[in-house]
Amino acid sequence: MDLLLLLIGLLVGGVIGALVMHVVASRRPADGGAVAEDPALVEARHERALLELRAAADAERAALLAEQQQGQAMLRAELAAAEAAAAGLREQLEQQVQQYREALDQQRRDQAERSERERRESAVLQALSPVRETLATMQRKVSELEQQRSEQYGSLAEQLKRAQLSDAELRATTESLASALRNNSTRGVWGETQLRRVVEAAGLVKHVDFGEQHQVATEQGRGRPDLVVYLPGGKYIPLDSKVPLEHYLEASAIPETAIGEQGARRKALIEKHVKAMRSHIDALGKKGYWQGLESPEFVIAFIPNESLLSAALEADAVLLNYAFERRVALASPVNLFAVLKTIDYAWQQQAVSDEAKKLFDLGNQLYQRIGVLAGHADSLRKAIERTVDSYNKFASSLESRVLVTARQFPGINETKLSLVAEPTPIHESPRRLSAPELTESGIALEAGGAPTAPADGATAESAAAGGVDAPVELAIDSEFDGADLDPHIRSASS
Repeated sequence: MDLLLLLIGLLVGGVIGALVMHVVASRRPADGGAVAEDPALVEARHERALLELRAAADAERAALLAEQQQGQAMLRAELAAAEAAAAGLREQLEQQVQQYREALDQQRRDQAERSERERRESAVLQALSPVRETLATMQRKVSELEQQRSEQYGSLAEQLKRAQLSDAELRATTESLASALRNNSTRGVWGETQLRRVVEAAGLVKHVDFGEQHQVATEQGRGRPDLVVYLPGGKYIPLDSKVPLEHYLEASAIPETAIGEQGARRKALIEKHVKAMRSHIDALGKKGYWQGLESPEFVIAFIPNESLLSAALEADAVLLNYAFERRVALASPVNLFAVLKTIDYAWQQQAVSDEAKKLFDLGNQLYQRIGVLAGHADSLRKAIERTVDSYNKFASSLESRVLVTARQFPGINETKLSLVAEPTPIHESPRRLSAPELTESGIALEAGGAPTAPADGATAESAAAGGVDAPVELAIDSEFDGADLDPHIRSASS
């Protein structure tokens, strides 16, 4: 406030000074041209002017003071308003500072939470990295599988199309076959063909293990079974193929779940099928093939289809007993295959038994011939012993008689004569054969008689005299190559 008053005073003083200078300047030209006036008048005029100036200055000062007061009032009002505004601003500033601090704290907390969340997410992502790789691999696999599925679906569709065509062709072929099998001669050929296939599948060989269309003489006349299987020991089993197919084909065209008229018709056809089966059994039983063969008293009736036999057995539970009573064995392909494999195994065992017997006979013969060879060896040993004994006698006679006389010749060096002519006696003797199989007593016991001389008549004396025994042969039938076996026996390699 004091500073403001000082400024106002300076301003008023400046204004008054300016007015005085203006008055003086305005009167100076007039004063210069006139005659010097009375100083009192001049002073009075100056005082008057000064008073006027003072009055004007006072008026102006009053106006300025009023204006100053008004300005001060306005300034006070503005100052109050400014202070109020400043207080409001200060309060707002404090609020804003508080809000800023809160926002800063919240931002820091958010930043910390974000950092913690990012850290956790990073840890989770790092932990899930194998899972992500596995998922990526699985995705690739799924894509590959989807591609393969698409390819396989296309291939499957193509295969289904071909299967439909094949099914249509098979249906047509089946219908054609069914039509053909309704003929009796065609059925017979088909049954014989199936029988031959089963026999060959079991490993039997035609003309070696079985024969076809053999003539068999029985009490009822001459018969001809479809096939005869050879057994070890010269025995046989007759087989005959039977195909009661006509009624079964008609029955199989009707569903098993059919009822009413269709069901009754199917039942009647199955009964006719059983009746046809019984007729075949009666016919085979009356032929009596076993009477003209070295065979067990039965004949095998081959039914070339499992369904034919199972349908008949299902409809007639005593059909098997009926066949057994007439010495007929019903056999499907599976049963016949088992029987034939058993026969094949019996042939193998027979071959092994025959070969073992032949080897036993060869071993026995070899054993006896080794005994003869041992006799020759013993004779040779005795001859060597006699030779050694004769040599020792010769050496003794040479030393004790011949050399003694030779030393008496004049001019003979006895030392050189002894070195040249003195023989060395033999003190070793041949070792006897100690094995009982190689001694005379053992050979005699094995042969069941007394010890005998060698078959060629050679003696130890003839050996000592320079005789030579006949060579001993170990005849082990070098031509044995399996050809001597029964022609029905096959080698294990076949």
